[in-house]
Amino acid sequence: MASVLLPLAKGFEELEAVALCDVMRRGGIEVRLAYIEDELHGADVTGANGITIKADTSINNVIVDDFDMMVLPGGWGGTYALAENARVQELLREFKAKKMVGAMCAAPYALKKADVLGERYTAYPGAVEEIDHPGYVSNEKVVEDGNVITSQGPGTAVCFGLAIVKRLVGEETAQQVKEGMLLTYC
Repeated sequence: MASVLLPLAKGFEELEAVALCDVMRRGGIEVRLAYIEDELHGADVTGANGITIKADTSINNVIVDDFDMMVLPGGWGGTYALAENARVQELLREFKAKKMVGAMCAAPYALKKADVLGERYTAYPGAVEEIDHPGYVSNEKVVEDGNVITSQGPGTAVCFGLAIVKRLVGEETAQQVKEGMLLTYC
């Protein structure tokens, strides 16, 4: 079974995290939510819009070989925390070297900080200037560049999750998830 690590930091974009988790689990992917200890008082992580989600484990307990991919939701608060967290940055480099990484909305900024952002990427349009990396693609919901997948923002989270299912599980499963969710825009 494919497995994805989804780290959460205070200020993450809730819609993105929940949509990604939901779509990937519908596709048979095990999704583990990790919290950043130095940011939080336990495993409860509060997002940008005041919604709290309970994470499964600490980022410090993560073993790269237990996962196929690491995916970052956006939200500037969470993105800055992920970009400044040494363990997250180390994990991003390890995942890029051995596995896959993904990010959406503002979170490609954290990929850039770890020097793992691909040559082609997409992001939330308002984040592009701060990401400050060539290769921005403005007209695609999801951009795949080797083992790096990026997406634009909250409205593209379901499409991003579907692209991950397609890469990790296969086209047939992705199509079943798409049909089951009545998705006509991905």
